Order: sequence, then C-alpha cells, then structure tokens
Amino acid sequence: MAVKWDGGHSCSVLCLDVSSEGLVASGAERGELALWDGGGSPVAQLRLPQAEDVTSVVFSALRPSTLYTSHGETISVLDVRSLQEPLQRFHVNEEEINCLSVNDTDSFLAAADDSGAIKVVDLESKKVSRSLRHSNICSSVAFRPQRPQSLVSCGLDMQVMLWNLQKARPLWTRNLQECDVEGESPQSAGQFFNPPLAHCLSVTSCGNIFSCGAQDGKVRIFRVTGVRFERELEFQAHSLGVSQVLFMPEAYWLLSGGNDGKVLLWDVSSGVGKQQKSPAKSLHRRKAQAAASSRKDGKLNKVASNEHPGVVPKLTIEHGEKVNWLSCAEIKGSRRVLVADQTSSVSAYLLPEP
Repeated sequence: MAVKWDGGHSCSVLCLDVSSEGLVASGAERGELALWDGGGSPVAQLRLPQAEDVTSVVFSALRPSTLYTSHGETISVLDVRSLQEPLQRFHVNEEEINCLSVNDTDSFLAAADDSGAIKVVDLESKKVSRSLRHSNICSSVAFRPQRPQSLVSCGLDMQVMLWNLQKARPLWTRNLQECDVEGESPQSAGQFFNPPLAHCLSVTSCGNIFSCGAQDGKVRIFRVTGVRFERELEFQAHSLGVSQVLFMPEAYWLLSGGNDGKVLLWDVSSGVGKQQKSPAKSLHRRKAQAAASSRKDGKLNKVASNEHPGVVPKLTIEHGEKVNWLSCAEIKGSRRVLVADQTSSVSAYLLPEP
C-alpha cells in the first residue's frame, strides 16, 4: 500500500529528487515547488516566477543545500535552507527544459529541451560551455558518475547518444529502430505504429551501465566501453510507454514506471552483471548464437538476439496512475520508492531488501 504525501501541491507533480541528507524536493505544474522531510510532511513551499511548470529538480551532490530547478526555459538555483528568491537564474535554453543533470563534481549542469538542444553550463564561469543537439525533442540527459566530462542523452528522434564535453559532436550514437539481427527488417509492424521514442535514462553508480525507457514499452540496457556503447539487454517492461527508469544503488536493480500505471522492480544482473568480455565481441557472439538457435528450415525467425522475453519483475506495484517521475529514499531505515503522477500527491512504497 502506498503512503500518500499530501499538502505540498495543488497541481500534478512532475518531478522528484532526494538529497544526500534525505530531503525530498518535488516540482509540479504552475511553478509549484515543495520540500519534504523523510516522514512525508511538507517543510517548505515556493511558487516560481511566471508559474511555469517545474519539469526537473536536481540536488547538488557536493552541496546538498543547493537545488537546481527548471521551469519553462529557465533554470533557477535555490538554497533549500531558506527557500526564497533564487540565488541565480540561467536563461540559456530557447524552449521548455525537460531534464536537468549535474555532474558529481558540481562543475557542469546540463539542460535538455524541446528544441533538441542540450545546454551545458559551466557552474564556475556561469556561462554555456557546450551546445549539444538532437534532431527532435531531447527528453533526458544524465552525467555519468565518476566521469564529470561524460554524459548520455536520448530523445524523440529515437537516438541515444554518448558525449564528452571536449567535443561538440557525439562520440557514439545508437538509433533504437536499428535492427539487431542482420537481414531483419529495420522496423516491425509494431514498431511502425509504436516507434521507440526515447523518454528517459538512468546510469548506474559505476557509470558504465545505463538504461533507456521508450514509447514501445521496452527497457534497453547499454554498456559503455571507452568512446562507444553496445546494447546488452532488452526486454518488454510495460504495455504502454516507459516514462521513467531508475537504477538503484545496488548495481543491477532497476525501477521502471510506465504510462500503464505500473511501477516495476527488475534484477537485470543476469543480463549485464556477468558481462566481463568486450561488449562488441559478446554481442557478436550472441547474435551468432541467436541466429543459429532461431533458424528453422533455412528461415530466420525474427527474434532479437539480446531480447530477453523471460525477464520478469521482482516486484510489481499497481500504482494506477501514469508515472511522471520515480525516486528512491531511505526513510526510517527502510527504502521507499517515491512516485509522482497526474495527481497532486507523492506516493511512497516500501521496497524489499536486496
């Protein structure tokens, strides 16, 4: 059963984040921002200027009292110890911001927007240091832990990209519509009607594995090696689009939330945790094995080599509302998954121990 956190908002909650000190921030429509203690009580509230929807909230890893928020085309920097006028404002994006990410040295802030741009702000000089770009809406961006110059992004152009801040062009790009088995049609009929528009990303604490959720209901997991990445695992997670993915502190536990109103907990270690060899070589080997095992009477069945139909969730939460955001917090010695949805409440669910 969910514990409902009420009293912080009057509008639909769009985003969440938890500081290293356990303070929870939530952003909602019409400029509403709230702070919560671990017990689910609102401790501070603020309405940001112009009452534009608060689409992303991110705490600094180094300075947990610093909160970065996006509303409309603006980024506001706030001090949560005194939630008043923003300490700073950045207006570097030309269209509505969808996602913010701060690297773990608190030196760069990335903001992905509806134009497809990712504006990277140098937080010391307070200036844009890089402008990166997708060809359609950029829905999510995430710095890789332990690699302050490296980030991944995805968008409604169905592209997943790996970037280094020393270069303006992506180091590596993957189109989610690309086929996995040679000779297979680039898109099945299902993909044609429900293309894999990429909505969300999450990177593990080691920085080498990241997940991507898409409109086709699938979760894809990639491994980064050097200046490229390869898909390690793919599975059907939701009956509708995947709106959120979140890697837990445990290396290969993954939360996913969908437009089908479900929140699922996955253990993907069997698909990625044992991969010690070169991903490119192992991917090639799995393709060959899949081709051999699926060939009947000289015909190749259309089975993606790295799709795992047998992956099943460890926990299913029938939340009932479209999931806008997921976060995870340690509360009273137990872990909770926090869910933002179409309502003005935040829902907290108890998670099992690993």
